[in-house]
Amino acid sequence: MSFKIFKSNYTQMIMLLGVLLASNGCADKTKSDKETKNTVMANGVKANDIIPFFQHWNLILGDGTNAGQATDYENKDFFYTSSDDKGDWVVFKSPNAGNTHGTSNNTRTELAQLKKWSPITPATMNATLKVMNVSTTGDARVASTYSVVIGQIHSADGHENEPLKIFYKKFPGHTKGSVFWNYEINTAGDDNSGRWDYSYPIWGYDFSVVGTDENTFPKEPEDGIALGEEFSYEVEIKEGMMHLKFTSEGHETKIFSKNLISSEYARRLDMPEQVKKLFAPIGQDGVERKNAFEGEGLFFKLGCYNQTNGKDPKINQVWCSGAETHGGDLQKQYADGNYAEVWFKSAAISISDDAISNAGYFEANDGLSTKTVYPSEVIPVMDKFKMLMGDGTNVDNLIDFEHKDFFYTVIDGTRRWVVYKTPNSGITSKNSSNTRTELHEKRDWTPEEGGKLTGTCKVMQVSVSGDARVAASYSTVVGQIHSGEGHENEPLKIFYKKFPGHEKGSVFWNYEINTAGDDNSGRWDYSTAVWGNDMSVIGKSKDDHPAEPANGITLGEEFSYEVNVYKGIMYLTFTSDNHETKTFTKNLISSEYQKKSDLPEQVKQLFGPIGQDGTERAIAYSGELNYFKQGAYNQTNGKSPETNMVWCAGAEIYGGDIAKQYKNGCFTEVWFRETTIGPGTPPK
Repeated sequence: MSFKIFKSNYTQMIMLLGVLLASNGCADKTKSDKETKNTVMANGVKANDIIPFFQHWNLILGDGTNAGQATDYENKDFFYTSSDDKGDWVVFKSPNAGNTHGTSNNTRTELAQLKKWSPITPATMNATLKVMNVSTTGDARVASTYSVVIGQIHSADGHENEPLKIFYKKFPGHTKGSVFWNYEINTAGDDNSGRWDYSYPIWGYDFSVVGTDENTFPKEPEDGIALGEEFSYEVEIKEGMMHLKFTSEGHETKIFSKNLISSEYARRLDMPEQVKKLFAPIGQDGVERKNAFEGEGLFFKLGCYNQTNGKDPKINQVWCSGAETHGGDLQKQYADGNYAEVWFKSAAISISDDAISNAGYFEANDGLSTKTVYPSEVIPVMDKFKMLMGDGTNVDNLIDFEHKDFFYTVIDGTRRWVVYKTPNSGITSKNSSNTRTELHEKRDWTPEEGGKLTGTCKVMQVSVSGDARVAASYSTVVGQIHSGEGHENEPLKIFYKKFPGHEKGSVFWNYEINTAGDDNSGRWDYSTAVWGNDMSVIGKSKDDHPAEPANGITLGEEFSYEVNVYKGIMYLTFTSDNHETKTFTKNLISSEYQKKSDLPEQVKQLFGPIGQDGTERAIAYSGELNYFKQGAYNQTNGKSPETNMVWCAGAEIYGGDIAKQYKNGCFTEVWFRETTIGPGTPPK
């Protein structure tokens, strides 16, 4: 097979590069860096004068722009030249927050090859560089914080995963940082959310060494690399094998090999301990397809891919850094060190004649972060619902609809989710004190006819204010069955509730009686714990919180529910990784609360004191039309607890100003990645 060096006069290119580097080494050492840089720019030295191969790459900038080929190109914010006493360098710079490329959470100023190649054909990339800055803020518990990727191999096909990422990472206050490389599995199947990285240390630590809390760092690595310290890497692909070599003066040379076309992670039992500890807790525990990246087009990337971002760590505790972003203000981030900056002195690539155009990758990813992906593209059954949003707006057609304040999509680093968000105070439905951004099933059905609703979700926020004595405070409903007739009561409400200061919250479900007679004021809920406590566990005073539940669910932790109503019986199933699966059964057409003596003790204690102590009609919800609801039904409101000590939370509402409520944590936010709806089915 022939082997092609990019640029026909490659030998001349190397000679020219050597002459340039030698001449730069003779520069006037008495000049300051700023003076030298200005002199170099005045002499017209461009990036391609230092590394003459930019015609073979597209340059992606830290604002998400594809700048195309970088020959005779510079951008003062992201891509330019600088110099020191060792010569001229190409500078790649990128902030913690800006527009990103593709589906990434992270900004980059990075070259991406215009051609892609098979892992069974020859390809090489080498570079000499120094990292000048990594972010000064972030969460030390998050593995990607304070790091930057300086070289990659990326797949252009399938899941577009990355068999190679070369990292530099340094904790604040440390002189030395770590260099390591990660292999990301090419996940088996169509669902890529279970993908994970395995990390290999070069100098210093691997990716998995993190802090014990947000601002507590591990010990500084003894054999690490300092900011401004030069090192080199060489990547060679040959017959499906990846060979890596890392060199730096004063450090041991390190060599690695990895098979790219035959997986060592094709079974769950093959998962390394490092991955079990780092990725499994966030649900990224997939397996790799047996032939790994065989048959996919790969391409090199090189530059500054900032791994520190401003995303909340509760979204993803491996990839979301919680760093300072100044609202995306570029200059403010640059002013106080919230960026990554990498200088390259030399670099080269070579690939085989069999390489083909990589245009499809750029067509798919250019501008993707600014393109609208509607909730109906993530959850295809949106045509089965209408919706009420947190400002009182009713929406009948949810196909290709979004609202940036209430209903939209996000990516958490592994997959796209639909966001339902609503404040403590806004405009709501006629019979409720609580706002909601919530789906409302268009079909009505009786319990005898039945129906099924499933959802996979994670609660990202509940109100931080409220009255701890009020059972509804700090909670949101993420799924319901609602009656559309009679008293319009609710035979099912699935809650998530977390007290301020607690890490773990509770998931529970409530059954509201279908009150006998015409007077519905005596209605009450009976609450059943799933994980953590039920609704009746409250504080003794406004700011007194009960003990944190040992088996609770954290914000950002995924769980699923199935509601299956079949021939008048409701079957509930709740699942979550690392939690016991819980199942429940409730008869919706024959009441167990027909007499005062049937009232449970929980109800007597919680609802009795406020006069809600009615009985239920004998046939419960039999014959009544019902429908499913799903989303974020905020149970925390600004009503005075003196009005109702179960439902009126006394929370902060900032006069109904939605923006202020969002800014100060007085809202609820729930993410769903999967929803199904249909007829009830015979229980298993």
